[in-house]
Amino acid sequence: MEKLSSKDKELIRDSWESLGKNKVPHGIVLFTRLFELDPALLNLFDYKTKCGVVPECLSSPEFLDHVTKVMLVIDAAVNQLDDLDSLDDFLLNLGKKHQAVGVKTQSFA
Repeated sequence: MEKLSSKDKELIRDSWESLGKNKVPHGIVLFTRLFELDPALLNLFDYKTKCGVVPECLSSPEFLDHVTKVMLVIDAAVNQLDDLDSLDDFLLNLGKKHQAVGVKTQSFA
């Protein structure tokens, strides 16, 4: 993984400090945008509350739990900026788990 400059790390940490205080609302914004860009992503979420339409999905307790987990992963990633090799390994493993359930790299490019 390419090294980040001290300035890059500072910008990331400062941005996250603001966003990370309200993880779930910002996570909902993130997923709302992902669903706008690729509506087929809704089909990957098979919860008791069907995620056939965005509002139902975004209000589902199971989905909100997933949003929280995603935001905690981002939080952990920001905290690992000084150890990019470990972060790289962690994110690669997470990507493999997501690929196993049908998430495609193109959805995030």
